[in-house]
Amino acid sequence: MLRLSSIVIPVAPLGPENPLPPLRTLPDPRGGLEISAADAEMAENLAYGHARSLLPYTFQDGYGREREERELKTAVLDNGILRAEFLLEWGGRLRSLVHVPTGRELLHVPPFLQLANLGLRNAWFPGGVEWNLGTFGHTALACSPVHAVRLTRPDGVPVLRMYEWERMRRLVYQIDACLPLGSPVLLVHVKVLNPFTEAAPLYWWSNAAVPQTPGSRVLAPASQAYHFSYDGRLRRVPVPYWRDGDQSYPARHERAADFFYEIPEGERHWIAAVDESGAGLAQVSTAALRGRKTFRWGEGDAGRNWQDWLSGPGRPYLEIQAGLTRTQLEHVRLAPRSSRSWTEAYGLVTVPRAHEPWADAVPSAAAAIEDLIPRERLEAEHAAAVRLAGAPPEETLHVGTGWGALERKALGRGRALTLPATPFTDASIGRDQQSWLALVRKGTMPTPAPSLPPSSYTVGPTWRALLEKCVATHGPTWFTLLHLGVNLYHDGDAEGARAAWEGSLDCAENAWALRNLAVLEEDPGRAADLYVRAHALSPRLRPLTIETLVALLAAGRPDRALALVDRLGRDDRWHGRVRMLECRAAMRAGDLARAKRILDDSLIIDDLREGEDSLDELWWEYREHVEPGTGGERARDENLLPCLYRFSVKQY
Repeated sequence: MLRLSSIVIPVAPLGPENPLPPLRTLPDPRGGLEISAADAEMAENLAYGHARSLLPYTFQDGYGREREERELKTAVLDNGILRAEFLLEWGGRLRSLVHVPTGRELLHVPPFLQLANLGLRNAWFPGGVEWNLGTFGHTALACSPVHAVRLTRPDGVPVLRMYEWERMRRLVYQIDACLPLGSPVLLVHVKVLNPFTEAAPLYWWSNAAVPQTPGSRVLAPASQAYHFSYDGRLRRVPVPYWRDGDQSYPARHERAADFFYEIPEGERHWIAAVDESGAGLAQVSTAALRGRKTFRWGEGDAGRNWQDWLSGPGRPYLEIQAGLTRTQLEHVRLAPRSSRSWTEAYGLVTVPRAHEPWADAVPSAAAAIEDLIPRERLEAEHAAAVRLAGAPPEETLHVGTGWGALERKALGRGRALTLPATPFTDASIGRDQQSWLALVRKGTMPTPAPSLPPSSYTVGPTWRALLEKCVATHGPTWFTLLHLGVNLYHDGDAEGARAAWEGSLDCAENAWALRNLAVLEEDPGRAADLYVRAHALSPRLRPLTIETLVALLAAGRPDRALALVDRLGRDDRWHGRVRMLECRAAMRAGDLARAKRILDDSLIIDDLREGEDSLDELWWEYREHVEPGTGGERARDENLLPCLYRFSVKQY
């Protein structure tokens, strides 16, 4: 059975998207990484495919920690053995997978949807199984709607197809999920298509969050794993014993860690997380989905603080993950006009010898998974799914974003994105696409008032050519030159971008070109001046306020930063990140009493980044100002840091 439904849970509203284009280069976690443990294939994959920019996406950072009851649209598959629930408005996330006969929930399902800064676009939420396409990290589509349609297999089994257009890599992906009659596993067929004549870097990881109990154990068919640590090294380590004990028991360790298992050739590709009784979630796939990983938050204060924030107190979880490569810092090449596909299976497994020595537990788990879904049957299901993958949908269940339809129109009829299996229909085009649709149809764009921020961006050869033609044919406007500058910057032409944004200012003074020029400016003082001008034109835009405060501090102007804070409206004045910057400015301006009031008032930063050390660094900076020479105590006694400010999850 496939049906549409809904759930009502407390949700942290996503809020407005950040209208400032993300011009700064995406951090490359491979930078300076020592990879002598990598073989030639892994080294090649590590060197390939880094995405320089998040464009054309913008940041989703307008959320907070206040939650409100909201109805979320879902699609439900149910065959009487398993019931699977997908969130159609939130990246197609598999939120819940229930074993119906026992009532057991196989996934980690938080009682609310709390956003946090763990995704490529900032906003992300924990739980269920997420589908990560794009580049290192949680997908840019985590908090976006997906297209969903119904199909029917030849044997009458209903299929839920979810699909979208991934704008950064310019790829189409589809997920065909079904629960055949009598099947103890949910079948998920994934296909990623490159419809163009140039190769594209491909990244995919399916991440399953599962409950963590004191006796939880993660099993995988490996005796070695790869591990990335904060000392900048890739290590090949033994499994399961390494350093301080058996790493297959996540709840036994204080620090966060992730391990990428090296699965020997010829072994089935699976991973399982089981509880004290040996029962839990198993994930197994066809061989194309090669990698397997486990992630734990750790039992230290930082790990508990993160999990309490994301899921509520007393609900620890871990993740078991599966990807196209052996580690998550790799990409593979997807050839022009080609696709890759694989089939995954999720179900309840019971491992009789789950807690015996590794050499006994792994074969026991492998046998249990073979009983759950034999290799031959999974291969047969994959072959059938491949045949169905090109079939057109029978019924529309949910409409995703309009970006695929817009790109199809820009490319012209009969071109790359006219795809019967994943139709991007005109009906999906919405407000964010309207200006661009006018550019495609009429060759020009409506020019809004300069006080209004742009609602979206497009980049790439097609859009740059359309913008250049628009400027040449119809003359420049502040709006078209602003967007042309973004395209030039994305293409690596910083000087061309500077000229376009200066031209935009010549047409009309606007905060958006000023801000972009500030990002280009290498001199901190001149950058701060540009930011101050931009902020004066749009003083109520919080992301611009935050960037301006950062620039003023970088320019050594803490008094100016405090004066700006004092002029803010109430909502911005009490925002956590603004207060953190206020605290830092107060310390540097010598107003320690003001800084102390902020630190004593339980400073909370709604969009604190995973791995970000801002809170603890702020506290240690304050210690050094109050009592010079004590800042170094951090190296001697980390316990001095108040528990409230412990969010720095340092891995081994």
